[in-house]
Amino acid sequence: QVQTEDSVLLFVVAWTITEIIRYSFYTFSLLNHLPYLIKWARYTLFIVLYPMGVSGELLTIYAALPFVRQSGLYSISLPNKYNFSFDYYTFLILVMISYIPIFPQLYFHMLHQRRKVL
Repeated sequence: QVQTEDSVLLFVVAWTITEIIRYSFYTFSLLNHLPYLIKWARYTLFIVLYPMGVSGELLTIYAALPFVRQSGLYSISLPNKYNFSFDYYTFLILVMISYIPIFPQLYFHMLHQRRKVL
C-alpha cells in the first residue's frame, strides 16, 4: 500500500549505497588491499545516509499506519484458540518510538568509530 511513497525511495537509496560501500569495504579488507577512498566512504557517508535511511523508514511506517489500522493487517484478536492477541498497529508505533533511544546510540557509535579509524 505504501510502495509508491517517496519515503520508500529515500530509504532504499540510502541503504543500497550503504550496503555497496560496506560490502566493498569487507571485500577489499579480505584481499588486504583497502583503498583509502573505500575506507573514507565507509566511515564518512553514513553521516548523511544513516539519517536519510532512518527518516525514510519512519516516514514509510507512518504512511502505512492508517492502512494497518483499517485492515487489521497481521493483528490477532481474541478470542482464539491460543488465548493471545497482537495488535500490529500498536507494534509499529512502538517500533517508531524505539528509534528515539536506539538511533542516537548507533549514530554516535559510528562517529566514535570514524574518529578512531580516520
